Amino acid sequence: MSNQDEAPENRLRKELPDEVPVASSGGGAAEKPAETVLTGRQRLVQGLWPPRVTRAQLIVALLLFGLGFGLAVQVASNSDSGNALRGARQEDLVRILDELDDRSQRLEDEKQGLERQQQELENSSDQAEEARKQTVEKEKQLGILAGTVAAQGPGITMTIEDTKGTVEADMLLDAIQELRAAGAEAIQVNGLRVVAGTYLTDSGKSVSVDGNKINAPFRFKVIGNPQDLEPALNIPGGVVQTLEKEQATVAVERSDKIVVDALRAAKQPDYARSSVQ
Repeated sequence: MSNQDEAPENRLRKELPDEVPVASSGGGAAEKPAETVLTGRQRLVQGLWPPRVTRAQLIVALLLFGLGFGLAVQVASNSDSGNALRGARQEDLVRILDELDDRSQRLEDEKQGLERQQQELENSSDQAEEARKQTVEKEKQLGILAGTVAAQGPGITMTIEDTKGTVEADMLLDAIQELRAAGAEAIQVNGLRVVAGTYLTDSGKSVSVDGNKINAPFRFKVIGNPQDLEPALNIPGGVVQTLEKEQATVAVERSDKIVVDALRAAKQPDYARSSVQ
């Protein structure tokens, strides 16, 4: 062979690794270099270097670093505190325990004081609510007596028929007084409310109640205990017999529900004032 034929082969052998054999192609064609086969270690090194760090990996690494640093500081602080207590003298430990006991006692006293205040506030609120309810109830009761509030309850209905015109104001007033003595709590006569200051006068053949003229039949609507009201009217020589002597007809009917809805305007006293300061 000539030197020109050997030169390419020699150069090829120098470039290829010794352990990789050269494959020859058939038909006398020119030989091509084979691919380099990497070992496992070489592939690992090639994958790790140069490093490829993404933004998410960098953030996670920083967070982990911060967490580890904080844990290290906390452990060091606890260790320093524990070492300080372990190295303290017995007098110092006793003083620390006394201070802790005093602080615990102060906190307990403060807790009890707050609980007492809470209880007082709750009791005060309950008392205020109860007082308000009693005030409202008392106002209703006084309103019924004053005739400024409508009322309902058991009672009687008394109807006086006077065809002769012989019934006078004093007879109706006697009937009202007898009903009050028997426990009547609310009285209404022909749509007019009867209260403590009500007055009756004769007005021709009619009767006036607080200046308002009413005519027969006189219809009384009375709230109270029916078992007390009716017998009080029918006693011998009482209201019913007196009216019947005047040729009037009296009918008394008990009822479980009597509605007294005639109202009077509240009147402000001219001279009387409350003595409560």
